[in-house]
Amino acid sequence: MRLLFLGLLVLLGLIQYPLWLGKGGWFKVWDLQRQVAAQHETNEGLRARNAALEAEVRDLATGVGAIEERARSELGMMREGEVFVQILPPGSSVPRPAPTPAAGTSGQPATPPRR
Repeated sequence: MRLLFLGLLVLLGLIQYPLWLGKGGWFKVWDLQRQVAAQHETNEGLRARNAALEAEVRDLATGVGAIEERARSELGMMREGEVFVQILPPGSSVPRPAPTPAAGTSGQPATPPRR
């Protein structure tokens, strides 16, 4: 009787091994579920980024407001007649303005007089 019980216990252990530690065992399934959940999170972030990029492309293709906003923020462009005002943080030095060409000159090199 004792030998039969020991034999059944060994068979039970052999049957359980593939269930827990085998190729398609529970530990492998749990690991794959964790990987799938992480990939779903990554995909959701990428979907949100794609939606934002798609909206920006749509705005740039259809409206001039987005183009103007981008030119102002990234290129520092201004409309004609606008005045640029820069607020400096306390304690910073005031930048010197760029020298302007003298009155009556266009900023281009002078051409010799014609004869």
